[in-house]
Amino acid sequence: MSAHDPRIPEDEQPPVTTDSSRGSRFDRARIAVSSTLAPSDPVRGPRTAVVVGRLLGLAFAVCFVTGLFSHFLQDPLSWMRFPTRPVTIYQITQGVHVAAGLASVPLLLAKLWTVFPRLFTWPPITSWVHLLERALIGVLVSASLLELTIGVMNIYHWYGWPFSFRSTHYALAWVIVGSLLAHIAFQLPRIIEHWRVRPSTVELDRRIFLASIFTAAGAILATTAGQSTKLFAGINLFGPRRYGEGPQGLPVNRTAAAAEVLTTAVDPEWRLDVSGPGVSRRFTRDELLALPQTQAVIPIACVEGWSTAAWWRGVALREVLSRTGIDPNSRIRVSSLQTRGGYATSVMGPEFASDDLTLIALELNGEVLDLDHGYPARIIAPGRPGVLQTKWISTIEVIA
Repeated sequence: MSAHDPRIPEDEQPPVTTDSSRGSRFDRARIAVSSTLAPSDPVRGPRTAVVVGRLLGLAFAVCFVTGLFSHFLQDPLSWMRFPTRPVTIYQITQGVHVAAGLASVPLLLAKLWTVFPRLFTWPPITSWVHLLERALIGVLVSASLLELTIGVMNIYHWYGWPFSFRSTHYALAWVIVGSLLAHIAFQLPRIIEHWRVRPSTVELDRRIFLASIFTAAGAILATTAGQSTKLFAGINLFGPRRYGEGPQGLPVNRTAAAAEVLTTAVDPEWRLDVSGPGVSRRFTRDELLALPQTQAVIPIACVEGWSTAAWWRGVALREVLSRTGIDPNSRIRVSSLQTRGGYATSVMGPEFASDDLTLIALELNGEVLDLDHGYPARIIAPGRPGVLQTKWISTIEVIA
């Protein structure tokens, strides 16, 4: 018979086996496996699973909401409009998204460690409903592991897969949310039962375990946050970017050489072509400099989570559109001299095109725009991902 552990609440005790169940070699083997893997560790109880699970669920919810915001900024539906204030809105939401994703790694591992022995309870399937529940758990666990794995790989620009990261990341998010909601529905009575702390001699052990998980999550965040804030720059051990490092004090994801614009971007014949229904105009760089200039602090915030604020100076996009005879409240497409890559063009809704702080930037931090930062001109707008802040721009056109 399995030993009764007085430290563990009755509903968390491991399964009790009696001699009457030892009637065959198969039964003896099954009991040996169950005894080895049964949740006899008092920390591995429903209360621990609920505490870790609700924190993991919160982290997943934050990732899901902020991820949707980022996804639709890059691929908006026709009716969508987005806020442009504060100018740091995307810097904040994407920073939170990546931070929550990184914190989810130790939380997910802790959750799996807590419930792992229960995967080997006997019998493994007791009903069709139980079969469905276990199948959904398999989907939830595998999708979560894959989602976090490719998310971390994306932070480090390690694309070791043949599929589109953004579309796969987006699809997996919906799979995780759906299977997570189903899992909560199946486990709701147990979740409610163990939501609050009950007096137990094992509670201290649980708190030590949970404290170790929080410490691990905090350490991950502290040693990567330095790519987005000066506060942690000195302990940025694992962030792929360094705050303030790069040409003109700003990191670069895609260089002019990688974009193959080393020649076209410095061509003296460069012109910016602006066109709309029945109107068009070409601007030289000197003509853009002659227009009223606006200076603003706007962050470059990348989808990978790093960000840096900088001083930008240039002409407001709405000014150029108006002088061409185009309504600034138009939906426009911006194209780059870069001819290859998924972000050689970007689409901008009227809320961005008409914003006073959406600039055709010509200077960065008091200097002529560096070639790697988009010389001769680039787009910089509040509240947009860095991949949509098109560099080396060549054309701006109104689209339906």
